[in-house]
Amino acid sequence: EVMSEFAASTSPCPKIIELIRDRTDKWISLEFFPPKTEAGVNKLNELISNLKAVCSKSNPDYPMFVDVTWGAGGSTADLTFDLCVKAKQNFGVNPNMHLTCTNMDAAMVDKALKDCRDTGITNIVALRGDPPVGQEKWTVTEGGFTCALDLVRHIRQLYSDYFCLSVSGYPEGHPNSFTTLTSPEAKSSLTLSEQCRCSVEKTEDGTEVIYVCRDEDYQKELNYLKEKVEAGADCIITQMFFDVNVYEVFVQDCRKMNITVPIIPGIMCVASYGGFKRMTAFCKSRVPESVMAGLEAVKESEEKVRQYGIEMGANMCRRLLELGAPGLHLYTLNMSVVTKGILRELGYISTEEEVAIAV
Repeated sequence: EVMSEFAASTSPCPKIIELIRDRTDKWISLEFFPPKTEAGVNKLNELISNLKAVCSKSNPDYPMFVDVTWGAGGSTADLTFDLCVKAKQNFGVNPNMHLTCTNMDAAMVDKALKDCRDTGITNIVALRGDPPVGQEKWTVTEGGFTCALDLVRHIRQLYSDYFCLSVSGYPEGHPNSFTTLTSPEAKSSLTLSEQCRCSVEKTEDGTEVIYVCRDEDYQKELNYLKEKVEAGADCIITQMFFDVNVYEVFVQDCRKMNITVPIIPGIMCVASYGGFKRMTAFCKSRVPESVMAGLEAVKESEEKVRQYGIEMGANMCRRLLELGAPGLHLYTLNMSVVTKGILRELGYISTEEEVAIAV
């Protein structure tokens, strides 16, 4: 097991924002979610341990951090925290713990923050959170928080600058802010910037449905993001996207608003055709025609879909680095094959090391 200078039970981890400022190389980070079974948890711990052991051969600081997500309404609170502690203490990996704040009592948030402080976890992703499964909308709990901005302010008030706080950014706009257009002439009503971030879905009868964050709503999103940063957010991690140009424009728009913190691109590892279709439909993500055509061509073969996911992910990463992205944040979906393949394609691990990560 790899140990590091911060692995001791209460030693504070390095803050991500300070690591970013000190680094000139193009680092990687990985995101995982808490599995539902004990076997799944054991497998994930083994994956994190193996990835750390292999990646750190080329650079002892790889991966720079790992995110662990937090279930809606705090449903995975204990497991999320346990996975973060194990990453830190057993594997010498710097955890970046997700913390959502809606559909649960403020006391649960405060307990999570105290537990992090007591174990030296210094990096938090402050989020509003999704509604629990089966509910379409999230609700405000009595005496609780209404949004991520509330959470950022709360953490800064209680803990000053102990934590490095990341918040989410939405290059295409937040799905809750989307307008749905179905008329044939709808596309011609879009401004150039709207055309560049909208998504188009074809229904079974061939009708085109357009989802778009209109310019006015997109500006409101940027204003809110600026509020989160002014309240104390140190970094922005983006929602997944498949059109690199959308990220480029988003960063430019943020800089025009004087949002100067690092904007870390979130890259989804595509490992299955069905999963990709479900995810992009749920998030109403913009999918370039070339990406969709490439996937459609191989959808009958799981192995070819994974290979396509590796090539597409690696190509996106290369373009993002050319654009000056500070680093790369991979949404792994706890799937190791595509994650390892992208790391190999980018030169972070060798083919032999990829095989050695057996999980």
